[in-house]
Amino acid sequence: MTTTTETEIYESWFQRYGLYLAWIVSLVATGGSLYFSEIRGFIPCDLCWYQRIFMYPQVILLGIAVYRSDRRIIGYVLPLSVIGMLISIYHNFEIWFPKVGEMMPCRSGIPCNYDYLNWLGFITIPLMALTAFILILIFLVLGRQKSE
Repeated sequence: MTTTTETEIYESWFQRYGLYLAWIVSLVATGGSLYFSEIRGFIPCDLCWYQRIFMYPQVILLGIAVYRSDRRIIGYVLPLSVIGMLISIYHNFEIWFPKVGEMMPCRSGIPCNYDYLNWLGFITIPLMALTAFILILIFLVLGRQKSE
């Protein structure tokens, strides 16, 4: 008789649903960015555009992978999330430390350290983007199948 530990249950659950969760996060992040720019009228800065370049394809790639139950896509999507996360980290540094933006200022549109919203004193659009990239990374890593 075998016993299943809590860790094995969580591993099994994330292996089963990690791809779905990553896709849902990419959908919400893409929908949120489109809402803020197209409905609320917030003009995206240069760094926002770069983050979108790495988020938007994930909706399509992960959607196809979910439809086909194909985990092989994880190896291709992980670099998109890592690069997007690195851009988000830099973008957040520009928000938290405005002097960072003076080293390499945005070339077009609004300044990258411009803060459209600040919920609860710390939740900004770049922080939400960073959170999305990190969640996608976590769900994809946990969603990989174990090597036999």
